[in-house]
Amino acid sequence: MSALENRYEFTLLFDVENGNPNGDPDAGNMPRMDPETSIGLISDVCMKRKIRNYISLAKGEEQGWNIYVQESSVLSENRQGAYDSEDVSKIKDKKEKTLKARDWMCRNFFDVRAFGAVMSTTTNNCGQVRGPVQLSFSKSIDPIFPQEISITRMAVETAKEAEKQDGGNRTMGRKFLVPYALYRLDGYVSAPFAQQTGFSDEDLEMLWTSLVNMFDQDHSASRGKMSARKLVVFRHDCKLGNAPAQKLFDLISVNKKAECEGPARAFADYAIEVDAAQVPQGVELLEKL
Repeated sequence: MSALENRYEFTLLFDVENGNPNGDPDAGNMPRMDPETSIGLISDVCMKRKIRNYISLAKGEEQGWNIYVQESSVLSENRQGAYDSEDVSKIKDKKEKTLKARDWMCRNFFDVRAFGAVMSTTTNNCGQVRGPVQLSFSKSIDPIFPQEISITRMAVETAKEAEKQDGGNRTMGRKFLVPYALYRLDGYVSAPFAQQTGFSDEDLEMLWTSLVNMFDQDHSASRGKMSARKLVVFRHDCKLGNAPAQKLFDLISVNKKAECEGPARAFADYAIEVDAAQVPQGVELLEKL
């Protein structure tokens, strides 16, 4: 597969209903938000995790589509395959060995060639990779107002715990939810970095597929109902691009409809406009969803 030849920017709009899209462990798992504006935030790491999980489900053990950063995995062990490979194990020079090992990791792990990785540690050193796909923090269109609700568990784990409840096996807990919020994620794909890692057109199509479908494979009681709503892609006709990214992102406007009184509670409460007439020459507008 040949590496990507074009620069891309993209915007994903997605929403959450009665769920916690990205809890902050330092704040009792409260949904992340900007304390000055109450705008909801979702970390880039959270979104990359969902992409990784979807790729893992979609591709399984297919060669070249492994996932390097997996839950509970030992990263140095994941790199062992590079050092066991025939084209790396026979090399004696340390610098050359590291470079070959890095190339092997890019060929075999989707998330390494997409997002990059720091693998320059003592055990199985594979150097560092700067990935072509970069994600911003997702931001809610309007301020969010998280609700903390009480939940009841009707059973306990042990008999000793039951004795402490004086014969009643109820225990109380708390959870946060956002009644409704529409989030925007802006992302970038660099052709020069793609050529360094081998990120290909096939990889890119799989990235679009994962952005559209990843929430359907990630449902849980805590996350509520999360859905991808719109994916807009800007494709440049060259490696370095034909327009600044911010000018392209500004062509996408998301506003609450005038007839919506009070807080938004559904995707239909918003109007999304993409100013296709103002797309610069040399840039192609693609709507994937």
